Amino acid sequence: MKVAVLNDTHCGIRNSSEIFLENAGKFYSEIFFPYCQENGIEQILHLGDYYDHRKFVNFKALNHNRKVFLDPLRKYGMKMDIIPGNHDTYFKNTNDLNSLKECLGHYMNEIHIVMEPTVMEYGSLKIALLPWINAENYQSSMKFVAECKADWLGGHLELQGFEVMRGLKNEHGQDASPFKRFEQVLTGHYHIQSKKDNIWYLGSQLEFFWNDAHEDKHFAVIDTETREIIQIKNPYTLFEKIVYNDNETEYNNYDVSHLDNKFVKIVVVNKADQFTFDRFVDRIQNRDIYELKIAENFSEFIGENVDDDNMSFDDTQDIVDTYIDAVETELDKNKIKNQVRELMIEAQALEVA
Repeated sequence: MKVAVLNDTHCGIRNSSEIFLENAGKFYSEIFFPYCQENGIEQILHLGDYYDHRKFVNFKALNHNRKVFLDPLRKYGMKMDIIPGNHDTYFKNTNDLNSLKECLGHYMNEIHIVMEPTVMEYGSLKIALLPWINAENYQSSMKFVAECKADWLGGHLELQGFEVMRGLKNEHGQDASPFKRFEQVLTGHYHIQSKKDNIWYLGSQLEFFWNDAHEDKHFAVIDTETREIIQIKNPYTLFEKIVYNDNETEYNNYDVSHLDNKFVKIVVVNKADQFTFDRFVDRIQNRDIYELKIAENFSEFIGENVDDDNMSFDDTQDIVDTYIDAVETELDKNKIKNQVRELMIEAQALEVA
């Protein structure tokens, strides 16, 4: 038996922007469902955050999702098991009121919403499904994790020590050690892919923010008999970052055709020839792009007390940490760093097109 795994699809993200709805539609209609049909996959496992906004989903997003995902699910005779993620739940301290129950009611023959920790059998593979852990269900969830008889676990976990985005780790999440008893843990929640020991953050299948740029996006397929996991790449991207350095690259003949229908950011490392740079920008602006941002080199603004010799230009967290380390204060610098990390995570979630 083969099972296709989705997670963090965030229907309605970025205020239900047409750009992101259409990008999701292309992924489902041209990549995901064709692959499932060609390979005889009838079962989907969704690891949470089906919808994006905890408080509401607008009619445009619901209508679009029905057409590109729910109707094909029914048309092809497929089934989906799904657990609530944090974005699916209205309250932060309970999963009881959630968008999955309220919005998927007409597809209950196809969709099984797993509201309580449950062991599901897929072929010969037993997978423990663990909904979003909150204050109300923490004790029962951890008891289930310790006692359930399952080979693998699928969840929407907020574990410490894993990257939320490149260069930014969550140091305040849940301890991962209780999950070591499973052969494999597959989880959603963080949108970039990472692995440590038996825990695999699958990463989102779609691009939503600038921190997704140049991160390969996949959906996973489990062979329940061999226990092999393969990844199918989503080729449709929305964000393109260009590191501009005219000491190393000649830009007069630089091909910009691949930037159509993209958000584009030029990160300027070196700009010796202003005329060439302006022409390059003009050529990009004449393409059918969604947006152009230009990030100039800010090395001249580095404080004199900051050692920037080994800084990575793209690693914002390293820059912030270096600044904090350079400040003379009696306050706990680690606490300051952690608070800044939390603000960065919130800012990424609030970014709009």
